[in-house]
Amino acid sequence: MLHAEDPTSANRVRRSTAADVNHEIERRTNSNIRRYANSSPEVIDRRIQELDREWDVERALEVNAATVALAGLLLGVTVNRKWLVLPGVVLSFLLQHGLQGWCPPLPILRRSGVRTRGEIDREKYELKALLDGR
Repeated sequence: MLHAEDPTSANRVRRSTAADVNHEIERRTNSNIRRYANSSPEVIDRRIQELDREWDVERALEVNAATVALAGLLLGVTVNRKWLVLPGVVLSFLLQHGLQGWCPPLPILRRSGVRTRGEIDREKYELKALLDGR
């Protein structure tokens, strides 16, 4: 279980996420583990490979921020300079996330089920433990 005092990004994100959202993400993770518990090693291996490719909340924030900032920059240069405000807003969100572990898009991503790397890895390691126990 993650501890609130831990300054890692995953724990800052969990601390900044509503308790009911964290609970739902944990419930889904536990459900996934139970679903694969009686699966063949090949099926579990495929699931572990899927987990290795799953985007965590940090990656989702970074890619979305870069996309919006580049769009704002492009629109600012080609359409109207007022669009240049958009990259400034996005960069301030990234700074806020880096310092506090929270930014306005975070609740949306978390409610959509986007997990931290630690949450993804917990499922992965539990599935590996199932394989090792056979």
